[in-house]
Amino acid sequence: MADLDKALATQLANIEKRTGKTLKQLTKIVKDSGLSKHGEMVAMLKAELKMGHGDANTLVHVVRKAEGKGAAPAKGVSADQVLDGLYTGKKEALRPIHDKLLKAIRKFGEFEEAPKKTYVSYRRKKQFAMIGPATNTRVEVGLNMKGVEGTDRLEEQRPGQMCQYKVKLTEVKDVDAKLIAWIKQAYESAG
Repeated sequence: MADLDKALATQLANIEKRTGKTLKQLTKIVKDSGLSKHGEMVAMLKAELKMGHGDANTLVHVVRKAEGKGAAPAKGVSADQVLDGLYTGKKEALRPIHDKLLKAIRKFGEFEEAPKKTYVSYRRKKQFAMIGPATNTRVEVGLNMKGVEGTDRLEEQRPGQMCQYKVKLTEVKDVDAKLIAWIKQAYESAG
């Protein structure tokens, strides 16, 4: 955790150097923009201050966290903030798919959420699922489990991949009982 805090502090210091503005000044710019959506704030910073996406995204997370937006912190950033970062711009319409999956997973019991750059890893003793937007029109669910025969929908992956199976989703209705059962099986096998 200390390493993450240190990395964040370093990135914020670098943002100040690159923009020539203090964190207080940058926070004011974000707040005074009148924007409320994460992706809009990121786009504004990129356009007006010529910030890179990573810097703009981090700054918006920090400002929103200071305002108390989002859920309880997870690794320095709330789960909502992580998902806001993944589902921006054209991918924003895919967020309800991830939300529905997460709502179902939370009913299984305790697990850890490990945000990555392009997806979120869900773990118990080991990773059981990874979920994220694969394209602007599709969410992919990667699953780790044994003893399940692949289907057209439950695509087996080559050995050595991060997950043994992949399921592609384009609509909220794709989150059905069969998919939840596969995720639960992966969850149970990771305990």
